[in-house]
Amino acid sequence: MNQIHAPAFEVNPEVLVLAAKIKLVLFDVDGVLTDGRIVISDDGQEYKAFNSRDGHGIKMLQNNNIAVGVITGRTSEVVKHRMQELDIKHVYQGCDEKLPVYRRLIAELGLAPEQTAYVGDDVVDLPIMLQTGLAIAVLNAHPIAKKYAHWITPSIGGYGAAREACELILYAQGAFHAEIQKLISDAGH
Repeated sequence: MNQIHAPAFEVNPEVLVLAAKIKLVLFDVDGVLTDGRIVISDDGQEYKAFNSRDGHGIKMLQNNNIAVGVITGRTSEVVKHRMQELDIKHVYQGCDEKLPVYRRLIAELGLAPEQTAYVGDDVVDLPIMLQTGLAIAVLNAHPIAKKYAHWITPSIGGYGAAREACELILYAQGAFHAEIQKLISDAGH
């Protein structure tokens, strides 16, 4: 029962060529890693819901030496805690302008733009999306963000879209099957 494992979605071969070069994946938070809703309690406490499958996708990227980061316009303690849980080192919150942060980060890491991917959902993500080697928009992204994306996830933000982006990159780099096979082997099959 040794079959080849692939993601559950189809991908254009041209997108796979772009994804094969990626060494850094950056995510927006609201609308990508969450469903975009911001719940604020009477005492001002902010709540967000993250998808655990997205977290596992991020871990699989990290297991394959692909750096991960977030660049978000808002500042939130809950984001700080979730990124610490996922061991994400490149966390930039409160970024009114995301592009300068992106440029500084890739310079620090010694990466070319074509070695980076960005997953966004709104027009404020366009400055980075237009610079990266792989621009990804979630299914429910703003129509203009989707227009400039190389690939659109099958799922909406906060409901597995980030996981799909991770699987796309892992598949393009020949690592997806090995990640799944490792889990199957660990289960004794």
